Amino acid sequence: MSKSKFFDVFLVSGFFIFLFVSLITDFSPGITIGGNFIDFVKSMLTILPIAFILIGLFEVWVERKTVEKYFGDASGIRGYIWAIILSSTTVGGAYVAFPVAHALYKKGAKLSIILTYIGSSALTRIPMTIFEASFLGLKFSVIRLLVSIPLVILSSVFIGRLFKNKIRD
Repeated sequence: MSKSKFFDVFLVSGFFIFLFVSLITDFSPGITIGGNFIDFVKSMLTILPIAFILIGLFEVWVERKTVEKYFGDASGIRGYIWAIILSSTTVGGAYVAFPVAHALYKKGAKLSIILTYIGSSALTRIPMTIFEASFLGLKFSVIRLLVSIPLVILSSVFIGRLFKNKIRD
């Protein structure tokens, strides 16, 4: 077993031993951590199976040339707009955004557009924006989107150019 695998097994085992000892000794912070862990696992198990089925269907049904047309090198600014639209309709946050980004990557999407998708998936989800506007006001939400979306695109373009030749398989 390599050192990194041994370290991973050691950490995971240590975590579960900590939870078990916390349960036996009635250590409140450990019990809280265990409860949070169980809630997290339940939440992931409700979202991920459906997301992986949809991503699998995407990989089978959507042709590579379609992804390259809308998200590839020749897509231009339209690719960034499509990435923002797609990310605003994605449900499940980062649980779903990263697998979708990987599927787009495998189908030939441009790196900067994938990074825009990931960045804007945290900013532009429609339910989150509606919730935010209801509490902080529509003006705040619009200003936040108008400021943050261009910054996400600019940083994605910069990072995409920086890593252009270093990541592609």
